[in-house]
Amino acid sequence: MPCLGSNPPSLAVVTSTNGSPRNDGSALRVAFFGPFGTFTEQALRTQHDLSDGELFPMRTVPDVLDAVSSGEVDCGFVPIENSIEGMVNFTLDALAFDHDLIVTREAVLDIHLCLAAPEGTSLADVTDVMSIPVATAQCHKFLREHLPNANLLAATSTAGAAKSVAEESATGLAAIAPRVAADLYGLSVLAEDIEDEEGNQTRFVVVSRDGASAPSGHDRTGLVVFQRADEPGSLISILQEFAARRINLSNLISRPIRQGGLGEYCFIILAEGHVGDDLMADTMRALHAKQGLVKWFGSWPRADGAVSDVRSHADERWKSADDWIVDIRSRLS
Repeated sequence: MPCLGSNPPSLAVVTSTNGSPRNDGSALRVAFFGPFGTFTEQALRTQHDLSDGELFPMRTVPDVLDAVSSGEVDCGFVPIENSIEGMVNFTLDALAFDHDLIVTREAVLDIHLCLAAPEGTSLADVTDVMSIPVATAQCHKFLREHLPNANLLAATSTAGAAKSVAEESATGLAAIAPRVAADLYGLSVLAEDIEDEEGNQTRFVVVSRDGASAPSGHDRTGLVVFQRADEPGSLISILQEFAARRINLSNLISRPIRQGGLGEYCFIILAEGHVGDDLMADTMRALHAKQGLVKWFGSWPRADGAVSDVRSHADERWKSADDWIVDIRSRLS
């Protein structure tokens, strides 16, 4: 399969982001955080309408988003959250500050890691372990118990670590990587399921220039709220808008504003609901009026299909209250 480098060639793209073939009949072009063998590719393979298109592995998440923004590809596939390490900040920051893109879908993948090395290597031979810092952190207990003196080397991805170990074929060098990456690059698996915690999962998202998903009834909305002023109670005033409408937040983090000084932060919020819902739209309207700058980066179906009963009841009450106001206004002369 073709691979775009840091400066991919110019492509004539007819945009279509719903996973179907493009309007000109050609295959969908999908960039993902590569190389081949990453967890991102594994998660992408579960989205058959996307994986049936042309896949372009990219060296970094910003490379993926750059390719989408420039129109080199139709959509991108990147990690956004891990159940152990939390939100993937470089993905969130890129969506918040660097790109005008929207999330249209999410997928969740169970994460299992292995220790892999060239054929003939034993666990006792390993002196250096290569992977991304997040992966080595997730295997801290295994490393402490079995390889306490091993040097930890950084890689750009878990699959990239496996690829580098296979290419260097150095004595004592091993990689923490997915089993599929070990198989892909011809490495022997020295130990499987070495992650410290069970239930390790990563959430991935599809990003595109347009083509927002319609409300499904079990959605998630991403917002970036920039404070009008750094003053006491500013966060409470933001949260009150969600609480007043019984909208649950699945994630709230503060991130430094790059052009600001120390102490200048914005809030990145993932909330249950869709911009097409009256309650969510009204919340966003109120935040925009109070805070001045609110960036929406998508409303998309939750991967688990879950819907909050609290929100459903709030929607019903809101509709009833709206009908009440309409009835009162109809009496005005």
